[in-house]
Formats: sequence, C-alpha cells, structure tokens
Amino acid sequence: MNGQKWFTKAFALSLICVLGFVYIAYWISDHQIHRFDETVIASVQGLESPGLTTIMKAFTWIGSGIPVAVITLASIVILYFVLRHRSELIFLAALAITSSLLNSVIKRIFKRDRPTLHRIAEANGFSFPSGHAMATIALYGGLAFLLWKHAPALIGRILILTASLILILMIGISRIYLGVHYPSDVLGGYLLSTSVLAIFIWYYQRYLERRQRKLEGVRA
Repeated sequence: MNGQKWFTKAFALSLICVLGFVYIAYWISDHQIHRFDETVIASVQGLESPGLTTIMKAFTWIGSGIPVAVITLASIVILYFVLRHRSELIFLAALAITSSLLNSVIKRIFKRDRPTLHRIAEANGFSFPSGHAMATIALYGGLAFLLWKHAPALIGRILILTASLILILMIGISRIYLGVHYPSDVLGGYLLSTSVLAIFIWYYQRYLERRQRKLEGVRA
C-alpha cells in the first residue's frame, strides 16, 4: 500500500473517530447522555457476581498505570536492544506519550466527575475520557500493528488482531462494571486514541517508504 492510500485511510478513520468524540463530548457537556450511560451501566453491572468481579479487576489492572508502563518499557527494550527496530521503538514510545498527554489535557478541560452509584472499585481524577481506554488503544493497538507487520501468515495476523481487540474491549468494559467510568468515558477514550493511532500509523508508513526510496537511490 503506497503512502497516498495509507494517508487516505488513516485520515478517514481519524476524522470519523474525532467526529464521534466531538459528538460524545457535546452530549456530555449538554448533559444529554445520562440515559445512554445509565442504560449501559445497568446492563453491565446487572451481571455482577464474585467471580466476574475478580475477572474484571484483573482486566482493569492490566490497563492501569504500572502494568501499562512496564509493558511499554519492556517492549521498547526488546525493540531497541534485541530486535534493533529503532523506528518502531520511537513509534510506540511517541504514541504512548501523546495519548497520555492528550488524555490529561482533555480531562482538565471537561472536569467530569466519576460515577458515584455502586462503586465496586475506587479511582481518582476526572472521568472523561477514560485513561484506561486511551492507554490500551495506544499500547495494545500499537503493539498489534507492529506485530501484524511482522506476522508472515494470515492466521497469525488474525490472532494478533483478535487478541488485542478482546483485551482492549474487556479493559473498557471492566471500567464500567467496576463503576469508575461512564460508558461514554470509555467510548470517548477509544475514539480519541484511535484517531491518534491512525495518524501515527500513517506517519510511520510514510517514514518507512521514504527510507526505502533513499536506500534504493543509494544502491542505484
């Protein structure tokens, strides 16, 4: 796929996600999204059981600060010192930092309080957009893209994408189940971070194509 096709697809995906995020943000600021949030929360928390609570706490832990930081750093070390993929290291590190900073800025703009009813777990800070949702898209979505590029077989790529999607979705659902985020927080975080991921993937592919052309020019 050439650079123009990458740009077209990345731009379209990013634009759709940004528009979706703006739509959700508007309804949050206008206090018109409570019915949607309450309906989804009731459905998810209606499944509550001791066993499911343990599972959901495990998923939310996987998407929390320390595990995400450790996995990110471990991936960076492997990419740099083992595989010597320095461009992929920069891609993943810059993606994680950008997503984290953007989440902090948006949270301070909206200053949305977290849900107060039926808290199974506790969390600090503002609610919108979900930091867990944004971090998991950046980390596990970014890793899925890098692994997908190196997977030689179609079945391998399908397994990578399926595993990453399940992990991302379950972490988001766990935040709703535990009562620390509204569904609109999670959905907004997914959309915003996906828009960032799409742009990063396009820029990374553009960089690889330029580097390849330079190498071909030198060989010629």
